[in-house]
Amino acid sequence: MICGVDEAGRGPIAGPVVAAAVILDPNQPIEGLNDSKKLSAKKRERLSAEIKEKALYWSIAQSDVDEIDQLNILWASMLAMKRAVEALPEAPSEVLVDGNRVPDLAVPARAVVGGDASEPSIAAASILAKVERDRQMLEWHQTYPQYEFDRHKAYGTARHLELLKLHGPSVIHRRSFRPVREALNACD
Repeated sequence: MICGVDEAGRGPIAGPVVAAAVILDPNQPIEGLNDSKKLSAKKRERLSAEIKEKALYWSIAQSDVDEIDQLNILWASMLAMKRAVEALPEAPSEVLVDGNRVPDLAVPARAVVGGDASEPSIAAASILAKVERDRQMLEWHQTYPQYEFDRHKAYGTARHLELLKLHGPSVIHRRSFRPVREALNACD
């Protein structure tokens, strides 16, 4: 009952931070698990479906833009990870968290730097979180096509920053992030 936990979306300047918790089934190995950033979108999608089918338990949770702006991105990420672990139908015996910090949990937990590339359960969580966040950004693109979220998933690319200056921030932009604050100030 080892649970891997990871998040997606700390770096973007818009949208939620999404976390996933996964307890893999040792009797149903999944080939190709790796850090989600090292996989193509097509491979992530395929693996996400396989993880959901074969894992003993999995859950996805998030912190929204208001929580990110109130808490800061680190603590909003911790909150999303805590929510993901607490949403599992059965408590894990141990939680492995990608990175160098662990959220406040009621079960034993330890940080694993680079865990999304070395621990299969963390890699699985990385994939679920990334696929879910990308899916949400594609939905937000339907509401706010002028920001081209379908292309950059809200990362602060040169094009996104150009569009942010042109249109000003949307309701899903993180106002506590400098490029968004600067765009807000330019609109005032």
